[in-house]
Amino acid sequence: MQSTQPFIEPLSPLGLFPGRWVGGISLILGPVLILTGALLRIEFHFFAPQQLSAYEAHPTLITAAYSCFAVGNVVLCFGIIILATLISAWNRVWGIWGGALAISGLFTRTFHAGIDHLAFQLVDVQGMEMAWKAVSDSYRAFHIFRYFNGHIMAGWIVLSIGAYRSGTLNLYRSLALALMVMVPFGTLKGTEIRAIGILGLCVALIPLGISLLRNGPPLSRKAVFWIVAINLLGIVFVILSILFPALMN
Repeated sequence: MQSTQPFIEPLSPLGLFPGRWVGGISLILGPVLILTGALLRIEFHFFAPQQLSAYEAHPTLITAAYSCFAVGNVVLCFGIIILATLISAWNRVWGIWGGALAISGLFTRTFHAGIDHLAFQLVDVQGMEMAWKAVSDSYRAFHIFRYFNGHIMAGWIVLSIGAYRSGTLNLYRSLALALMVMVPFGTLKGTEIRAIGILGLCVALIPLGISLLRNGPPLSRKAVFWIVAINLLGIVFVILSILFPALMN
């Protein structure tokens, strides 16, 4: 009797989602964006009221800082998937748990970025004092992502151990990755000395991303065409959103 199960061709770890190119670029671009966001706001005091004051005085700079940091966390998700996939080739348990914890932690940081964005808009709409009152009065309000805060720290520890034991990263780069547990999280967190963990992220992941991009075939012409086309479409959308905001909304 003929089997009804679909035939699945075996794939190398790098042939799975998100693939070598997306994963490699993510491992490079994600840490760079996060570091850029941290450095752009490094001159301002760490705590929330000073961050709101910094936005009031330098709205473009602070918007750029928080935007880079938030986008970097989203971009990095794809790199964590590829890192977890490489670890899973050695041990699925370490790869799955490390990837799941770290990615849920990155989603939690993205949720915090949404709160930050609203707080900055309150500065524009209601003024600095009212914005700070709204933030401080609601700081401990319930949200489901509060229970994912531990994932932000645990994910990097599990990933760093798995990356070292699997041979994906050497000892020094694995320890550098583990330094991400030092990076603060929560609403309106600025940059302080503990953000040295972001440097560790760069040391750990950027060389891995470069290695992935180098050790493989180049992109096909078809792939290059679609990459250029999609990016041009995105640029056109941004321009139209700026010129015709009411129409694009």
